[in-house]
Amino acid sequence: MTAPDGLVVIDKPAGWTSHDVVGRTRRLARTRKVGHAGTLDPMATGVLLLGIGKATRLLGHLALTDKTYEATVRLGQTTVTDDAEGDVLASTDASHVTDAALAAQIAVLTGALQQVPSSVSAVKVDGVRSYARVRAGEQVELKARSVTVSVFEVLGRRGDEVDVRVDCTSGTYIRALARDLGAALGVGGHLTALRRTRVGPFGLDQARTLEQLAEEFDGHVLPLDAAVDRSFPRRDLDPEEAVALSYGKKLTATGTPGTVGAFAPDGGCVALLEDRADQARPTVVFRPA
Repeated sequence: MTAPDGLVVIDKPAGWTSHDVVGRTRRLARTRKVGHAGTLDPMATGVLLLGIGKATRLLGHLALTDKTYEATVRLGQTTVTDDAEGDVLASTDASHVTDAALAAQIAVLTGALQQVPSSVSAVKVDGVRSYARVRAGEQVELKARSVTVSVFEVLGRRGDEVDVRVDCTSGTYIRALARDLGAALGVGGHLTALRRTRVGPFGLDQARTLEQLAEEFDGHVLPLDAAVDRSFPRRDLDPEEAVALSYGKKLTATGTPGTVGAFAPDGGCVALLEDRADQARPTVVFRPA
């Protein structure tokens, strides 16, 4: 018997790709219908959201939510990958960088930014992942993209190692923040540790390790209805609206920006809605007629 439809919040271990975690979870959930929301690099640990069954249809929406990270930046070295897994390109003495200078440049890198992703990233260039082009020996120059870093603060410092916390929008590269911080200080920098502590409303307090899931899986699956209710604003439908929505029909506008979960009188989630013009249109229907 397969696991119930819903979300699993996993504390990803270091050294595993997100695809590795999906593969392991497919075996634990006894189904191939498993996906993840928002890739974590192999060196990174922390919150990875996985959808089971019908909940895989939530993942594209959840991947767009804000995230929180704790990271360590090594000042004085640049690497090919902007993290500790790449070869060192240059080393510079960073002992002269004061706390005041560090705080000033972190302030510059807070707010709305035009960020150039790391060349060794999953961004596609003419249909091919950037990291694949770099590994094939190509020179890749990616375009800047709009991101927002709402919080960028120092948690502690040990010489050239700086521990930071970052709250940011989806699509922000923490490796690129480390690179840009080092460049702004004139000494270079790269990421040596990364832990994602939150994806939208889901934090480490709800995350389970793969070892814990191997002991008991189904009990750690957040059911689909509860997952939608926790993740999005809620709209309660009357019986007529619930039937109409199950046929994919439009409703009156919710008046709420972004994605809204629509619930039938019995408490089950019928669909996800988004306002377009003066109507609410279903983007995903979970309970078709």
